[in-house]
Amino acid sequence: MKIISMQVGPIMTNCYLLCDDQRGVCACIDPGGEAERVEKAIQATGCALAAIYLTHGHFDHCNGVRELVSMHPDVPVYIHAKDAVDEDLGEYALRFTRLDAHNQRYYQEGDVLTLGDLRITVMETPGHSRGSVCLMVENVIFSGDTLFRASCGRTDFDGGDYREILQSLARLAKLDGSYHVYPGHDRDTDLDYERRVNPYMQQGMRG
Repeated sequence: MKIISMQVGPIMTNCYLLCDDQRGVCACIDPGGEAERVEKAIQATGCALAAIYLTHGHFDHCNGVRELVSMHPDVPVYIHAKDAVDEDLGEYALRFTRLDAHNQRYYQEGDVLTLGDLRITVMETPGHSRGSVCLMVENVIFSGDTLFRASCGRTDFDGGDYREILQSLARLAKLDGSYHVYPGHDRDTDLDYERRVNPYMQQGMRG
């Protein structure tokens, strides 16, 4: 397993390529913009793009999706259904406009996605948005805007809920062992560190 990260778009969203080098496939997580740059990074891996995974539907995590789909017409794009809408809400939308049925996929709590020999488990973590998810593979969590280093995502947007994000952080804290965490913004971290220092996670753990 190889993970390549890059910051894209107007507010420097972390976009990730999750690669199974042995099987020659990769997934793109949260392509928030600069699709041509993301495509060059995909080509540099030598892996074929097998899927696009969205941790939630905010524009800064998905504005590059349609351009990537135009380059990869058969690629499936996964999102939680609560963060997808039928009407186009504009460039800075806080929910994702659904694609044609050929490309659009939905995931939910407990789903296991296959990427080569990798198995990615979906955890619903609402709070930043109604349809926020974390994606877990081996000892790694892609946390979107649920968990940041020593912080968490905003809850003052439409669909945000402070109580819910605390519950989601508590669920993450209760996972067995530690995980390396790749968030939607800022630096990567690990779950043990967050249990010790993250005030929002600690508040969630106290209930």
